[in-house]
Amino acid sequence: MLDFITQVAVSSWDLLNQASLYILFGLLVGGLLKVFLSPAYVANHLGSGRYSSVFKASLLGIPIPLCSCGVLPAAASLKKQGANNGATTAFLISTPESGVDSISITWALMDPLMTLARPIAAFISAFIAGCAENFFNPPPKKSTIKADLSCPIDQCCDGIDCPPEIHKNHHTWFEKIRFGIQYARGELWGDLAGWFYAGIILAGLITVLVPDDLITQYLGGGLSSMLLMLAVGIPLYICATASTPIAAALILKGVSPGTALVFLLVGPATNVTSLSVLVGLLGKRASILYLTSISVVSVACGLVLDAIYLSLGISAVAVAGQAAELIPEWLSLSATLLLLLLSIKPLYTILRGWCTGEPGCGCGDSSCETTHTGHTHHNGDCGCDEGDPSAKPPLSQLGDLRKKK
Repeated sequence: MLDFITQVAVSSWDLLNQASLYILFGLLVGGLLKVFLSPAYVANHLGSGRYSSVFKASLLGIPIPLCSCGVLPAAASLKKQGANNGATTAFLISTPESGVDSISITWALMDPLMTLARPIAAFISAFIAGCAENFFNPPPKKSTIKADLSCPIDQCCDGIDCPPEIHKNHHTWFEKIRFGIQYARGELWGDLAGWFYAGIILAGLITVLVPDDLITQYLGGGLSSMLLMLAVGIPLYICATASTPIAAALILKGVSPGTALVFLLVGPATNVTSLSVLVGLLGKRASILYLTSISVVSVACGLVLDAIYLSLGISAVAVAGQAAELIPEWLSLSATLLLLLLSIKPLYTILRGWCTGEPGCGCGDSSCETTHTGHTHHNGDCGCDEGDPSAKPPLSQLGDLRKKK
C-alpha cells in the first residue's frame, strides 16, 4: 500500500513540476484580462449580427479562464445586456473549452500541435453551434444592448457619467497590473485550485493503475474510441486546466491524440449541472444544438487531428512534455513551490468548508459569499448579481432570462 501511494505521489509531483510555471503564466494573463478585457465591456459587440456576433463571442471566450459552471454567470450577464442566443451559445462553449491557463499547461504537458489544435477546435465548435442557433432563431436586426462600462478595479465610475475616455486616466498601469495580479492569485486561482490538484492526483492514479494494453485496446484511436470518450466526458464536471494532466496521462498510456482532444473539448464544456441550467438560459432547442454541435465537432476535430499526426509521422507519446524539459530544473521547482504557496489559502478554504458543511469556493475574495443558495460576489465581479447584494443567486436568475429572449 505504501509503495502504491509513493508511486502515485511521484507521478503526480512530476506532472505538477512540469505544469507549474505555465500555470503561473496563465494566471498572470488571466488576471490582466480581467482588467483589460471585460466581457461586460465588449458586450456591445455581441447583440446584433447573425454571424459576426457569434464570431466575436467565439474569439472572446478563447483566452478567458472559466470552467463550465463558472462561465454561466458571465454568459447570463452578457445575455441580460443584450447578447443574442447564438453569441451566448458560442461564448458558453469556447470559454470553458480553452483559456490562457489551459493553453499554457497543454504546451507544458503535451506538444505544440495539440496546443494549437485545442483553441482552434474550441473556436470551430463554438462558431458552428452559435451559427446554428442564430440560423434557426435569427436575432433582431437592431441591437438593444446596454453595456456595463463600470470600472473593474474599484467601481469608481459607472461608465455613463464618467465615459471610458475620461475614466482611462483614473488608474495607472501599475494599479491595473497590481489589481490583475491580486485577482489572479485570489479569486481566479481559488476557483481553479481544487479542480487542478484533483486532476493532478487523478492523472497520477491513471499512470499507476491503468494498464497500457487496456487503454490501447479501447481508446487507441478511431471513431469508436472517440464515441466512448464522449460518453465519459459529457456528464463529467472538470475544468480545462484539470482535464489537461489527465489527457496527458492518457496519451502516455496509448490514447490517440484525437481521442484526448475529444475529452479536452467535451469534458470542460459539458456536465449534467450546466446542461440543466442551459435549458433555463437558452431553451430546449438551443441546449440540444449546444450539445449536438460540441459532440459532432469534437469527434470531427479528433479524427482530423489523428490524421494530421499520422501524416506527419509524429508520435504523441514521444513528444509529450518536451516543452517542459526546456525549462531549467531550478526554475520549475521554484514555480512549483510558489504555486503551492499560493494554493494554501484556497485549499484551506475548501477543506474547511467540507469540515463545517458550508462549502467554500476557495477564491478568498472578500466579496464572495457561499450560502445554501449558491456562490455570489457582492461587487459584481463574476457577473452573478451585478453588484446588488439583495439580488437573486445567479442560477435562479437564468429562468428569468429565457423569458427575455
